Amino acid sequence: MTRDESILELGAWLRTAPGHYLLAWEQERLDHAVTDAFGFHALQLGLPELDGLRANRMPHRWVASDSMHVPESFALDVPPVDDSLLTTQAGHEPVALHCEFDALPFPDNSIDLVVLPHALELARDPHHTLREVERVLVPEGRVVIAGFNPASLWGLRQRAGRMKRGLGLGRQRSLYLPRAGEFIGYWRLRDWLRLLGFEVEAGRFGCWRPPFHSQKWLDRFEWMDRVGDRWWPVLGSVYFVVAVKRVRGMRLVGLARQDKRKAHAAPAVVARRDPATMRAPAMDGPAPERDLER
Repeated sequence: MTRDESILELGAWLRTAPGHYLLAWEQERLDHAVTDAFGFHALQLGLPELDGLRANRMPHRWVASDSMHVPESFALDVPPVDDSLLTTQAGHEPVALHCEFDALPFPDNSIDLVVLPHALELARDPHHTLREVERVLVPEGRVVIAGFNPASLWGLRQRAGRMKRGLGLGRQRSLYLPRAGEFIGYWRLRDWLRLLGFEVEAGRFGCWRPPFHSQKWLDRFEWMDRVGDRWWPVLGSVYFVVAVKRVRGMRLVGLARQDKRKAHAAPAVVARRDPATMRAPAMDGPAPERDLER
């Protein structure tokens, strides 16, 4: 399967009932994750059907794609952004960008926020893509990653469908999720981030409903989202990770702040005369020792 075919298949799956259910959950999580990320430059890699930067206030924002395929616009069943989160100023719409994810056209330490909604799963080399993200991020910059959880009902259904297709027993709809891509486990991704110097700030799972194709059956199991979040959170069909780039030995110093401490001044010696006795001047403080030998 070629690169463009993979993008087309993913776009077609997003138009299904489970695709709308997935995007609605991810859009809500992204709105809360990026609204407090401050800086000047924000970048989204992949999945242009999802507006992952709509609640972010940075003036320079890009939505990058590594395929020449431009997805058609379609109505998503996603909740509108909360007015308290929507801080984007008018006239600062994201700019579409075509580039390779493993060779980003940005200098080192130049991006404040990078959002990767399912970008690592479809990347040619997810390790190299993550290293590129680390390269372009500024110190203390944030990366937000969303991906399918292989240890979930959806992941087990996908694995069973691939086994059937490998044995020649699979039907056309034996796979529940798109064929392309390798699903990266949650703990595996945390290990990758730790090796690159990231510190995981938040992690969450979502979408616990069974792998049904119809909206009717997905709605019947809406209660599983509430129960799953409480009793089996790690079995959610999708995970969400927020990590911060840490650089050892660096300290952020304010422009107008000086941390140098001034040396304490030596105690001053004050001379005074007693007008009555006209004694010799005496020093403030303890009296000096006298020579008792005569």
